Amino acid sequence: MVNTYSTYDAKAKFSEIIRRVREGETVVVSYRGDPVAEIKPVASLQSPQEKRNAELERRGALIFSREQKREFKPAGRRPGALKRFLEERHH
Repeated sequence: MVNTYSTYDAKAKFSEIIRRVREGETVVVSYRGDPVAEIKPVASLQSPQEKRNAELERRGALIFSREQKREFKPAGRRPGALKRFLEERHH
């Protein structure tokens, strides 16, 4: 959704415009009824998943651990993983 503000309103409501842009909206600024500028979010270098995680964290729906991250090694890369799994399962 594109919102349009006159230059006068854009000056008076700049904080509101920035809030809208931060939420992903595009804002058009007009002068005497003619569109002269477009304010839109800056393209991010984050992946779509990183963007989604950041949004969830901002809303408080996701909390990341502040502990040092560990590197996980897939079990499938080690030979005999299935055999070890089945042996552990029977004990």
